[in-house]
Amino acid sequence: VLFRSIATMDALSDVLRVVRLTGGVFLDARFTAPWSVAGKVEPEEIRAFMERPAHVIGFHYVVSGRMLVSVRGRAPIEVKAGEIVLTPRNDVHTLASAPNLVTVPAAVIVAEGAGIGALEHGGGGEETHMVCGYLGSECQSNPVVAALPALLTLNVAATSGGAWIAESFAFAAKQLAAGAAGASTIISKLSELMFVEAVRQHIDSLAPEETGWLAGLRDPAIGKALALMHTEPNRDWTADALAAEVNLSRSAFAERFSCLVSQPPMKYLTNWRMQVAAHKLRENRSTISQIAYDVGYESEAAFTRAFRREMGAPPATW
Repeated sequence: VLFRSIATMDALSDVLRVVRLTGGVFLDARFTAPWSVAGKVEPEEIRAFMERPAHVIGFHYVVSGRMLVSVRGRAPIEVKAGEIVLTPRNDVHTLASAPNLVTVPAAVIVAEGAGIGALEHGGGGEETHMVCGYLGSECQSNPVVAALPALLTLNVAATSGGAWIAESFAFAAKQLAAGAAGASTIISKLSELMFVEAVRQHIDSLAPEETGWLAGLRDPAIGKALALMHTEPNRDWTADALAAEVNLSRSAFAERFSCLVSQPPMKYLTNWRMQVAAHKLRENRSTISQIAYDVGYESEAAFTRAFRREMGAPPATW
């Protein structure tokens, strides 16, 4: 159990490191009942904080009050004070004080407000105070996000150290509203922490028969194989070698991996190597041949072909 937990977090941590999620806050909102707004995180709302990301995860942290959150075709969920709701695929979603209200586009309300940073809206009844933000990534292929549901919630107060996190978030929200220096940075770091915790709790809640990348992390053998591929992408891995490491036959390993992760192990490894290579191309001045070697390719030409196939452009152009 301990090894499975470590392997799970190793692979999860490696993916999050390479996809490089950057948290930010763009709105401190106070809504009074009745109210209902719909929208998603638009690039214009976060332009002041980061360049246009390849992917955005929206989030709303409820400082006080409550609200209903829904995405099209799904029943609404209630989110209360001390809880955070995330939209991993940045779907259009509705926030409301009650069901069946007339919904106003969020962009219209923000445009009518005092500007991005602070907003008051609604009918004057019970107040819901929330902080709205985002987690952005320059990485187009994110196995964590692809495996998550449309809405992901986390009761911050119920987590380990949650009372401290919740109090810190509420304090930082007040400082943000007051224009205090550094408040946005504090909230951004807390939002990244809460996203990881939400993903961990979601993994723990998966049904035994669940499949997908996150379910693969939870499986002792596949979780170990994922951890090995993520921590040592430069090793000359084969399906046989990975199967031996997790004490399975090649056929049993390949079948279980493909069933859980939805692609063969070598296909997954190639994609992961290209994500690591893209991260290295962004982050340092290594030559393409050095990066090729770092992700398991002895030939720069073979690496370039694989990179072009997976990423849509050769390394130098990318």
